[in-house]
Amino acid sequence: MSLVAKLSAEVLAVAPHHEHHGVWVGRPHHVPNVSPSKIPKVILHGGEWGSVGSVVAWHYIIDGKDHVAKEVVEAIDEENKTITYRVIEGDVLQEYKSFKLIIQNIPKGEATWVRWTLEYEKLNKNIPHPIKLLELVIHLSEELDDHLVQA
Repeated sequence: MSLVAKLSAEVLAVAPHHEHHGVWVGRPHHVPNVSPSKIPKVILHGGEWGSVGSVVAWHYIIDGKDHVAKEVVEAIDEENKTITYRVIEGDVLQEYKSFKLIIQNIPKGEATWVRWTLEYEKLNKNIPHPIKLLELVIHLSEELDDHLVQA
């Protein structure tokens, strides 16, 4: 049995793809303003917002428990409106040997498909797939879309 896996989900959003991409790439520290009950803070630990190699700490809440993931921006693809974060420290690495989050914002007429892909390797076969984390990012995308539409 392979311990390497991938989960993916797409959310249809109303706001344009470049607005979603702009938040995840250059303004992730604004996410706590959009969803403080799920993401209480986002801190830049190195580099600059929107730059490959920058290090960002995400403080998030799942099932009422505080978690932290320190991530490095591994890639930004402006043409395809994609950003890749790789977890380098935090709670996620207690269960997973490696963990990446890839966010792609795909134009769909005047709307946007926000595609989240979680790529990971479990430490052992008894570790569950990160469904709760996937649910969290889906809800974040929905809340961000509501915020962008109202702005």
